[in-house]
Amino acid sequence: MSTRSSPSKDPKKESPPKSQGITKNPSMELCRFTDPEIDRLRHCFPECTIFIPFDSSMKSDCISDVWITFPAIPFHIGFTYPFPFLTQSFFTLTGLCYIQAMSMVWRVLYTLEHMVERKGIDISLSELSQLYNLVSHGSHRFLFKSKPRQAHPIVKTTKNDSNWRNQFFFVRRDSILNGSHLPKK
Repeated sequence: MSTRSSPSKDPKKESPPKSQGITKNPSMELCRFTDPEIDRLRHCFPECTIFIPFDSSMKSDCISDVWITFPAIPFHIGFTYPFPFLTQSFFTLTGLCYIQAMSMVWRVLYTLEHMVERKGIDISLSELSQLYNLVSHGSHRFLFKSKPRQAHPIVKTTKNDSNWRNQFFFVRRDSILNGSHLPKK
């Protein structure tokens, strides 16, 4: 069963995530993903996962040695944690935090993972880089842009999601697989 954080006697270990101050419009990126919404995603994580309770003052650019920020979008579209190999390899290679990937990146990765799993098509990061450029969309957010003079390789993944920036939550790093090795900034 996944649990909420419990008070600790070591204040350093339980220090809350702190904003880096890098978002363009911080008021647009305050957390609006509540405890009942987090509860609906618990099945996407291992049972021992510890979630931080909802706090409306948290911003999406918050970092911590103890907590990691997860966007809600990958779990809404069908991902579970730990992420499949291609997806985790992408984040390992780029050094991006999960929250830095815009919705479109998650949809493309999910589609590719689906092709790998269901159709037995082997897709590498090298092939992904031949299809897309990874570009910044401001506020340290990234998306995939089709290569020049190429049609969009995977259609209907560029859909704009409203409010995706403030749908995020925090998980205790040491409660998930390889959590201590995930990017912190």
